[in-house]
Amino acid sequence: MSADFAAALRSAARPVVMEVKCRDADGRELLGGRTVAEVVAAYEAAGAPCVSVVTGRWFGGTEALLAEVAALTSLPLLRKDFVTSRGQLRRSRELGASSVLLTARLLAAGTLERLTEAALELGLTPFVEVADAAEAAAVPHGESCVVAVNNKDIATKERGAGDLTRGPALLPAVRATGTGCAVSASGIDGPRTAAGLLDAGFDGLLIGTGLLTAGSLPEWIAEFDRARGGGPGR
Repeated sequence: MSADFAAALRSAARPVVMEVKCRDADGRELLGGRTVAEVVAAYEAAGAPCVSVVTGRWFGGTEALLAEVAALTSLPLLRKDFVTSRGQLRRSRELGASSVLLTARLLAAGTLERLTEAALELGLTPFVEVADAAEAAAVPHGESCVVAVNNKDIATKERGAGDLTRGPALLPAVRATGTGCAVSASGIDGPRTAAGLLDAGFDGLLIGTGLLTAGSLPEWIAEFDRARGGGPGR
C-alpha cells in the first residue's frame, strides 16, 4: 500500500490531492450544505487521484469522517491530523487511510524517524510536512515519503493567507530529501496559482479550502487546465 498514494499522485493528469474538510481555521463551515458523499463524488468527477480527509478537531474533523470517506471511494486517502503515536498509525490504517500526515514541526527528530519507519511497516505512505530547510533536512527515509511544504503557519493554527513564495524557495531542500513526490500544501488560492506551483517544479498539490469554496468545481478545474497549457497532463 505504501506506494499507492505517491504513485497515484505522480501519475495523475491533474496531480491535486483534493481535501474533505468540515471547516477552515477561522471556523467557517466549508461543506455548504453538501453531504460528504456529494463532495467525494465531485472530486472523483474532477479527476482527483487522491483525497485528503482532515480528522483534526480544530477543523471539525473526526475519525468517523475518515471511515465515511473510505466507504465512499477507492481512491488513496491521506489522514490529515496531528499524528504523534504508533497507535494513531494503526488506527489510520484500520479506518482506510493509505497515507498519514507527519508534521516535522511538531515531532522531535527521533520521533519523526520512528513514526516514519512504523508507517512504512504498516504499508502507509508518510506524508511529511515541512516549513523550512532545517525541517526538510531532518526528513528520514525521504525516498519513501511524500514531502510537502506547508504554505501556512501551524503556530497560528494556519489562520490567514499562505506564503506561496515558501514552496518554490524550499523546493531544492525538499528534493535533497530524496523524495520523488514533492507537494505544495495549503493556502493555494486559485487555479492559476495552483498551475504556477506545478510549473515551479512541484509534483503535486494539496488543496482543501480553495476547492470547497469554489463557486463551481468544474469551472475551477477548467481554468486550472487552461493555465497549464490547454489540458491535463500537458
